[in-house]
Amino acid sequence: MKVAVLGLGIMGQGVARTLIREGFDVTVWNRSADKATPFADEGAAVAETPAEAVTDAEVILSIVFDADSVLSVLSEAAGSVSGEAVWVQASTIGLDGTARVVKAAESAGVPLIEAMMLGTKAPAETGKLVMLAAGDTALIEKAAPVLDAIGQKTVNTGSRVGNGSALKLAANAWIASITAATAQSLALAQALGLEGELFLEAIDGGASDTPYAHQKGGNMLAGTFEPAFALDGLRKDIGLIADAALGAGVDGRLLGALADVYADASSSGHGGDDISAVYAAFTTRG
Repeated sequence: MKVAVLGLGIMGQGVARTLIREGFDVTVWNRSADKATPFADEGAAVAETPAEAVTDAEVILSIVFDADSVLSVLSEAAGSVSGEAVWVQASTIGLDGTARVVKAAESAGVPLIEAMMLGTKAPAETGKLVMLAAGDTALIEKAAPVLDAIGQKTVNTGSRVGNGSALKLAANAWIASITAATAQSLALAQALGLEGELFLEAIDGGASDTPYAHQKGGNMLAGTFEPAFALDGLRKDIGLIADAALGAGVDGRLLGALADVYADASSSGHGGDDISAVYAAFTTRG
């Protein structure tokens, strides 16, 4: 199966490498060519334009930063998309952004579904993402070999493109919350004269435990913030979540607090670091 991967950020790189490893015929494209060039040595074709990348592709994955980026890539590539192909919108762009992309795809005659990706760098590189799919059943089935290769499971959220985005926003609200809560608890334990590791030991194996607390908490205690999910990327998502909550009549006070602490960490130089660097917001205040 011929697959085009448009966008080679942290997630796009991991997805592309997984597909190459699983034997797909992969073509990659990235706006900054320096990220794409190394993939030629890894077995992928490297395209100079989105239009070139999608030519003859059976499945097209768009994994870029925001709605404007998706719309730009779609506009550039639409004329070269085969009528038998399926465009898989995998970027976290919120509800309004998704509606704009759906409208643009319909106008261009591009068959489109969405498949949001739950997971970060390591799951993308190892095919262990959770895919949140939405759209026409036949198109999802056509894309299934790709979704199965990059994900450990696919959750079908329904026929309306937008349902996957809605579930991704809810899931990322959870990720933002538990990461910030872990940082707060570690900082509090340390401020009260304890070793931070004691907090992780206390919750280990109990009803309140979560593997994410140990993963991100370990980063915090080690002061190692290599990006698996960039902090400024999550800040973008929190804004999308807040917009969706406001539109749905859901109280956004917790989201406001999360926006503030992640903004504090970003302003102290951690915007490009992993989301676990939110720890800085709790440890640098007087």
